[in-house]
Amino acid sequence: MSDFSTARQKMVDGQVRPSDVTDLRIIDAMLAVPREEFVPASQRAMAYLDLDLEVAPNRFLIKPVVLARMLQASDVKATDKVLVVGCPTGYAAAVIAQFAGQVTSAAGMPADGDATNGPYDLIVLAGATEIVPTGLYKQLASGGQLVGVFALTKPARAVLVTHSHEDFGSRPLFDATAPVLPGMEKLPAFVF
Repeated sequence: MSDFSTARQKMVDGQVRPSDVTDLRIIDAMLAVPREEFVPASQRAMAYLDLDLEVAPNRFLIKPVVLARMLQASDVKATDKVLVVGCPTGYAAAVIAQFAGQVTSAAGMPADGDATNGPYDLIVLAGATEIVPTGLYKQLASGGQLVGVFALTKPARAVLVTHSHEDFGSRPLFDATAPVLPGMEKLPAFVF
């Protein structure tokens, strides 16, 4: 077993499983996808640490545990059409592609998503938002879900949003931190 294979196994056994991730599809996908190939060469040794890794200016790979727990809460189906938003190197999309029907990764401005390939059964924010991403809500199929870290208040929380007909409901999942995605920052308020 290579050093990276060992590190990948330790990430799953020491971070993901102890965080109550029991979905074997997620565990198997995280074991199968070599995270070190999705970071710059200078950061390969840190690929499996419990960190948000900056892979480009203001672009991050979120912590493996946060991604795994959000995916488990969203209960991805093999037939689901999934949009991954804010995934700068494709790691989250590669993990999800191991068990979802179709995966699209939106590399541009995260708040814009990718309406041309929607509607989606699931939208995954691979980072945090400080605003309500209403533009992304419109890209959900009826019955679709959006999962991400919402930093609208402190502490930030992973939240699962469900689209039912014309209504949206949300359920907080767990406290979480993640870097805010570009374009999803709260605008500064005017203060006298």
